Amino acid sequence: MPRPLRVAIVGAGPAGIYAADALLKSEVAADPGVSIDLFERMPAPFGLIRYGVAPDHPRIKGIITALHQVLDKPQIRLFGNVDYPTDLGLDDLRAFYDAVIFSTGAMADRALSIPGIDLDGSYGAADFVSWYDGHPDVPRTWPLEAEKVAVLGVGNVALDVARILAKTADELLPTEIPPNVYDGLKANKALEIHVFGRRGPAQAKFSPMELRELDHSPNIEVIVDPEDIDYDDGSIETRRGNKQADMVAKTLENWAIRDVGDRPHKLFLHFFESPAEILGEDGKVVGLRTERTALDGTGNVKGTGEFKDWDVTAVYRAVGYLSEKLPKLPWDLESGTVPDEGGRVIEEGGTPLQSAYVTGWIRRGPVGLIGHTKGDANETVANLLDDYAHGRLHTPSAPEPEAVDAYLAERNVRFTTWRGWYELDAAERALGEPQGRERVKIVEREDMLRASGA
Repeated sequence: MPRPLRVAIVGAGPAGIYAADALLKSEVAADPGVSIDLFERMPAPFGLIRYGVAPDHPRIKGIITALHQVLDKPQIRLFGNVDYPTDLGLDDLRAFYDAVIFSTGAMADRALSIPGIDLDGSYGAADFVSWYDGHPDVPRTWPLEAEKVAVLGVGNVALDVARILAKTADELLPTEIPPNVYDGLKANKALEIHVFGRRGPAQAKFSPMELRELDHSPNIEVIVDPEDIDYDDGSIETRRGNKQADMVAKTLENWAIRDVGDRPHKLFLHFFESPAEILGEDGKVVGLRTERTALDGTGNVKGTGEFKDWDVTAVYRAVGYLSEKLPKLPWDLESGTVPDEGGRVIEEGGTPLQSAYVTGWIRRGPVGLIGHTKGDANETVANLLDDYAHGRLHTPSAPEPEAVDAYLAERNVRFTTWRGWYELDAAERALGEPQGRERVKIVEREDMLRASGA
């Protein structure tokens, strides 16, 4: 009797779980069956949803409910707190599995090469997000001394950073923020947040709902300069062909023509301002210099040679995430992704790396919303199953599930399980209950491992 197809998935965020779901829905799952092990370097699953989505966005965190249903399936095992390649390398995985799918996502900040980027007070948005989301591997405190702050970028991460900086700690208290984050935000001195985009309103990458949410806070006055509302032929074409872009532009237009209210924290959205230099004195940020840009007819912009200095003492760059290079896999330095064709990992000579696959941001870069990774996963899994059907996968030497447990035990790797997630989940909910909160996130890795019964 043929054994089930054994697949390892490295990374238990949405991309990896969607890949597991696609495998479970395949014909192979019915006969001869699939056996899937998910490896996650954090003690808890869900990746970006747990450590990348702002705490005041429970709607997006609701995606966890759907992912839960997948991980509840008996064909799936979770191994949390297991790091690739420290605890398990590619050769080890090949010994246990017919195929390996990498879905490790992106958690680092993309670089921005302008003078002054390394000054004290210049931060990467990803690091700040990790702090306020209670990631165990970042410091427990964050310097929030600046009264005037700049955020570079016009995507949803820039909005999240600006919104968390502009809200009060008490506004965020009903969410799952841990005590250290609440205390940090309580001491936040920011009264003015300036968000900068080098192109115009039609080119902003905000999603309409995220943008409108900025205006829902009783403490945040959103301000748009009417002079920044400008469109060329390319911009008009974008608005006609993209409903989201049109809705964003309309919201910005409405904000530009209204009177400025008296809510205490001011959040300015600036367009046509390209960051040129972060200004410093004694190694610290004392300002931001931008160059005014102008539309060129195609929706792109060119510099005008007109510069302006902004009085800010902290700068956050939210110009995109970057994936970490995975050892033993080919790497495209420019895009920060693993080269692939349809999810099959492709080596330098153009040949597929046998039994190795990628999905999600490690495959196509950190673009799109969480749901977009579902299509990715379906394509990758379809090609993996095609390789299986045509005998192109390698044969593992120890395909029995218990061989993995024995290997990790031998190396004293403390790992968490899916049952352990239920225990951690219950512990976090118990922490929130006395305060009438849904949960309070546990931050320390050791505390997470203990609560998970690792």
